[in-house]
Amino acid sequence: MREGTKKTLFVFTILVFAFFYIPILVLMVFSFNDSKIGTVWTGFTFDWYIRLFSNSQIIDAAFNSLFIAIVTTVISTVLGTLAALTLHRYGFPGKRTVGFVFYIPVVIPDIVLAVALLVLYSFLNVKLGLATVIPGHVVFATSFVILVLLARLAGLDKALEEAAKDLGANEWHTFWKVTFPLIYPGILAGALLAFTISLDEFVVAFFTTGPGSNTLPVLVYSMVRRGVSPEINALSTILILAVVLVIVIVGWRMNRMNKQQGGI
Repeated sequence: MREGTKKTLFVFTILVFAFFYIPILVLMVFSFNDSKIGTVWTGFTFDWYIRLFSNSQIIDAAFNSLFIAIVTTVISTVLGTLAALTLHRYGFPGKRTVGFVFYIPVVIPDIVLAVALLVLYSFLNVKLGLATVIPGHVVFATSFVILVLLARLAGLDKALEEAAKDLGANEWHTFWKVTFPLIYPGILAGALLAFTISLDEFVVAFFTTGPGSNTLPVLVYSMVRRGVSPEINALSTILILAVVLVIVIVGWRMNRMNKQQGGI
């Protein structure tokens, strides 16, 4: 590669990272702004964080979102893992159709699923609440878990499983002692993706939550419509730092497992 091309790619990379991260850094800085006006810096303060944690409405919405995200992650990870193993290992009539059905939620707009769920709940006379948000989130998240795990399974060496069976291991022991450790990074990545999708999802939650059961994205949307408060900047900063911390921990864990598997 020529020296001029390297410099051009380097500058382009810096511009891309600046485009993505400078707005986030500005938001984090202005979460400590003493002024209610988000575009005017008047001084440094922690007051907005104090007000944030004393705002019961935001705290309740945050716990609602975490509850939905955790339940969604558990269900979608289990279903996605089982579906990916089935699609990867077995052949059966209609396999391509089943695989296509799993991919539909990835490509259809959120609004389609949201309206469909709302119509279904109305037809069945189901009272809207936190529980009615979970099915929609599971549908989306499971598809992404399947995609991640199928990519992981594509690189799985079947000879390792066959060797375990030749040494006397049954199907159960082969799965837990050989297959599961090999696909665990994919399961962990899929679970993290499912959690992120559920925590961040707005459209389905907006249509399927009931009174007094707001999720965090729905509440933030309603707050933004009345004007951007520095409390939202503070909340966004906390969420960003939490996500970065989780990514660092998961990355460290996966890197450690890859080294252990490489040593074996």
